[in-house]
Amino acid sequence: MATPVLTACIQTRVQPDFGSAIAELMPLVNTAIDEGAGFIALPEYCGGLKCDGPKLCPPSEPEDSHPVLHNVAGLAATGNVWILLGSVAVDGPDGRIFNRGFLIDNNGAVAARYDKLHMFDIQLSGDRVFRESAAVEPGRTAVVAQAPFGRVGMTICYDLRFPGLYRDLAAAGAEILTVPAAFLETTGRAHWHVLNRARAIENGCYVVAPCAIGPIPGGSHSYGHSLIVDPWGQVVVDGKAERGIVMAELDLDKVASTRAKIPSLKHGRSYRFENNRIARVA
Repeated sequence: MATPVLTACIQTRVQPDFGSAIAELMPLVNTAIDEGAGFIALPEYCGGLKCDGPKLCPPSEPEDSHPVLHNVAGLAATGNVWILLGSVAVDGPDGRIFNRGFLIDNNGAVAARYDKLHMFDIQLSGDRVFRESAAVEPGRTAVVAQAPFGRVGMTICYDLRFPGLYRDLAAAGAEILTVPAAFLETTGRAHWHVLNRARAIENGCYVVAPCAIGPIPGGSHSYGHSLIVDPWGQVVVDGKAERGIVMAELDLDKVASTRAKIPSLKHGRSYRFENNRIARVA
């Protein structure tokens, strides 16, 4: 039998710079540690985010000297917990950045890193345009990382709209799918809950989805409603629209039992298109 892990989603307010971001997240992480969490998950761009029109302008540093990564690694080591640093902006090539998430072990070491694959390039209306690719270099690699409490598939925010990625992560052994986000309030109201529940149901996985809350300086508004969803698709906890912490136990025996009941990961078939018709390959 798997040992359940008490998991905390930290719902931080969006901050414009490193100093205010660290001041925002540190007391919440320490509270989660004091309350017994063994795995703590932070939102996307929890190291700072602001916008300049359609362009995202998060504060960035090289990974080796990144102050938010350094501080969160220290919290993990001091608290003897694993922490998902949802994402921070890391200096990349040609003046661009990576939107990079880190899984940090209980010694403060980076166990895995993931660069967001799918860029948030959308136009909600005539004057509501976002172009993440103007500042961010997309990643090229999907990541499943081993932790003591299970195998973790790492994604970030807009990735949530690409179910094939999650299917591949589950097929590679992921039992917990992480979706740190700064999801917009407009699209969050319409899609956040249903998409997270769908990814859990499709793959028989837990979904851990910490989402930032509040105004994005110079831009829009982040939705909050950090979620933990079980493998049956039930929302276990919901952070609503307030800064704070939501916690729940992840019992990976439930992943195994759900996949035994509905073994859809084993039932996939391959197809190809032929004369505008789908022809079965295998």
